[in-house]
Amino acid sequence: MHENKVALIVGARGGIGGETARALVRHGWQVRAFARTAPAAPDSGFEWIEGDARDRAAIVRAAAGARIIVHAVNPPGYRGWAKLVLPMIDNSIAAARASGARILLPGTIYNYGPDAWPLLQPGSPQHPATRKGRIRVALEQRLEAAASEGVRTAILRAGDFFGANAGNNWFSQGVVTPGKPVRALSYPGRPGVGHAWAYLPDLAETFARIADVEQRLPPFARYHFAGHHDASGTEMVQAIAAALGRPDLPVRRFPWWLLRLAAPFNETLRELGEMRPLWDHDIRLDNADLIALLGAEPHTPLDEAVAETLRGLGIPRV
Repeated sequence: MHENKVALIVGARGGIGGETARALVRHGWQVRAFARTAPAAPDSGFEWIEGDARDRAAIVRAAAGARIIVHAVNPPGYRGWAKLVLPMIDNSIAAARASGARILLPGTIYNYGPDAWPLLQPGSPQHPATRKGRIRVALEQRLEAAASEGVRTAILRAGDFFGANAGNNWFSQGVVTPGKPVRALSYPGRPGVGHAWAYLPDLAETFARIADVEQRLPPFARYHFAGHHDASGTEMVQAIAAALGRPDLPVRRFPWWLLRLAAPFNETLRELGEMRPLWDHDIRLDNADLIALLGAEPHTPLDEAVAETLRGLGIPRV
């Protein structure tokens, strides 16, 4: 039995990083939380390490003696992907090579194009039509190449995050507004078009379970998290309306046209606009390999997950 249960979380103040850190603590891991700045009231369950994910030496030092490195860092607001994403994963690879740790990576569905839709499997071809997708493919290719040199990786891919502490996500930035009463819902998809959602606490618990068995995994492993597949494109908005006690809440189409108008002047909105094809087509994830590994996928019922998310976002019932 491997006694070392030290985990480094790169991007610990982000949604997936913070939630995974809390899940790992529940599983008995000693967590080093790496972020540019520690919170004013730091979680007592973590050891906070201040540093920049662009600083290779800082990450290598922080990873010394760690068994896993959770690479959960992304450029804020979708800005600077072309300049930052690949150098940051190179730094985590260097840290894993020096420490012998396995990298755990939250994967995205950006990697895939129409030839892989609608059912995404771990071995589906990765031919994305977007710039962010091509960057994510290059990132995973670097991890796969490093695995042949002894740097182990496990990727857990999921759909769009939602949860009380999910950070940047479509739920709290495109569907509702944190801290404000909901008068109408804005939904990026269309009725009849399915969409894959991932409740962040469930995803983080899955990462913790993978960490517990990481020594059984191949050097380079990919798993898909099914989460909540909204098959009709209406289940999520219905769950929000029910949680708010407003079954008659109007649902409006997300203003994609506004993103197009603002794209030349705002990098975040330009990057968000690239995501429209992922809302215009039914996409779901096949979790058969994950079930084979863990026996079950953590799954909070949608109504409970949505109600907890709305409470955490400070959205009152009207």
